[in-house]
Amino acid sequence: MHPRLLRTFLAVARNRSFTRAAEEVHLAQSSVSDQMQSLEAELGAELFVRSRQSLDLTQAGKVLTSYAEEILVLADEARIAIAAAGGSEKGTVTIGALETIASVRLPEWLAGFQATHSDIALRLKIAGTGELMRKLEAGELDVVFCFDGGGLDERFVKRAVAKEALVLVAHKGGAFDARQPDLTELAAMDFLATEVGCVYRAMFDKAFADAGLAPPRLAAEAGSIGAIARLVAAGAGMGLVPRLGVADAIDRGEINELRWPGPSQTVPLVMIWRRRRVQPPPLKLLLAAASEGFASVKSTDARPRHAAQFQS
Repeated sequence: MHPRLLRTFLAVARNRSFTRAAEEVHLAQSSVSDQMQSLEAELGAELFVRSRQSLDLTQAGKVLTSYAEEILVLADEARIAIAAAGGSEKGTVTIGALETIASVRLPEWLAGFQATHSDIALRLKIAGTGELMRKLEAGELDVVFCFDGGGLDERFVKRAVAKEALVLVAHKGGAFDARQPDLTELAAMDFLATEVGCVYRAMFDKAFADAGLAPPRLAAEAGSIGAIARLVAAGAGMGLVPRLGVADAIDRGEINELRWPGPSQTVPLVMIWRRRRVQPPPLKLLLAAASEGFASVKSTDARPRHAAQFQS
């Protein structure tokens, strides 16, 4: 069973579609079909139940899935161990990150890392949390920087590297220009949030739940933190977001920054990577550097700068 065939098989198994699998592995759909026919012929078993409406795994396909994952992990670890035995730290690390983290938190830190590890090439890819995790699972990313979205299975390791302030934002000229709102008032306000399923929405819902409040009325759901900042500036409602996502709008004076009076004052920024017996030397160096120095670069876990003027 050639690793190339197993990677394609797992892509088909994940996507339940030859077309989507072909896009993931960057092959023509006919090539994916040919590879799966070759794999089925080699194993002497059908791996998929095909119909016009769906593509499902047979029992043999389900059995192969776990073995394919283990075989590919083992092959990957063998290559890594051989490279590590040679003592070389050269290589490439492919990093995935949310757009806000990539634009605000990573540039200075990555520049510092490159200055001391010039033999390591860095690639940065930006996507939503769900897409980042799918790429990490598929081996397209080495490490992901995102906000903590909950539990992971045993294939992955998660480590918090910083805490980001969670702040309220409101439009200029509103009721809270000169005073700090309390939780009772906030429960009756209109808010703006991202869609259900987004990590920022999960933070929003959790913050209200931790404060013992029912979710507030949503004036609108927006596709990004940047869109929320613009809607807040226009007076469409309030927002509850990580400060780093709206720092530019705050600094430009477009929106007011207020202290969130609930118990969830910060949100963890985490890095996630695949669990291996041997990590690639370049990735091992980057993980160590992030664990030791990431939080020291422009940490935003302090109180919002304008909060001190308000009486709670």
